[in-house]
Amino acid sequence: MDYSVKGNDIIIKQPDFELSQTLDCGQAFRWEEQADGSFKGAFVNTPLHISTLDISDGTFILHDTTEDELLNIWFDYFDLGTDYGEIKRTLSEDKTLKKACDFAYGIRILRQDSWEALSSFIISQNNNIPRIKGIIGRLVEHYGGYPSINDMADETAESLGFLRAGFRAKYLVDAVDKLYRGELTIDSIKQSPLYEATKKLMTIKGVGPKVASCALLFGFYKTDAFPVDVWVKRVMSEFYPNGLPECTKGIEGIAQQYLFHYIRKLHGKV
Repeated sequence: MDYSVKGNDIIIKQPDFELSQTLDCGQAFRWEEQADGSFKGAFVNTPLHISTLDISDGTFILHDTTEDELLNIWFDYFDLGTDYGEIKRTLSEDKTLKKACDFAYGIRILRQDSWEALSSFIISQNNNIPRIKGIIGRLVEHYGGYPSINDMADETAESLGFLRAGFRAKYLVDAVDKLYRGELTIDSIKQSPLYEATKKLMTIKGVGPKVASCALLFGFYKTDAFPVDVWVKRVMSEFYPNGLPECTKGIEGIAQQYLFHYIRKLHGKV
């Protein structure tokens, strides 16, 4: 990544990055596309407005931010230190994945805050993106920012009625309770291998394999996590009935993102 500071803005040059493919693909729920194609969102409680200056050479503007925020927040958040060109070359050893990478060329995995990602995907269960964003928006509005585990320690399913989250409120409360009391810790999940981390997250009420995998991929950057929904089941059935190819080993979750968008394109959902 190359960057330059221009007054209150920062211009970055970053290949293999496209805003809508990354920010509006279902891995995070606090980004909103603006009329001009730019996006506004936040990492926990640090806001950002980002827009594309020239997609042909991967130039973007981070508005009203600082060099410190770029280097200490957004560099990691947008996974700018990872060579997605090399990842796509590796995955393109498989002909279907090559088509998927060519189609969804600008996806990057967001390195989200672990608690925000976990709580967001608990809220996401059996839900659609507009409703998920609405619930999270009400949560942020109520607390004046994205609440920490400590902030939510006294909440009950009843007290969270303002979220209009339905059955998901009790699952959110159970997650807070287990993390607040130390039955689970963010650090222990981060340090555990995928299988163990998945088992730990699934001790939370209502957290099954898909929610656990999404949280681990997008909130703990475990790139071997492979969330499976109806679209991914379809792509596995159509193209990989015997399992994923060897070229995906260790980056199954990144491959999943390319495949998810590709299969939806094939079935007219993009």
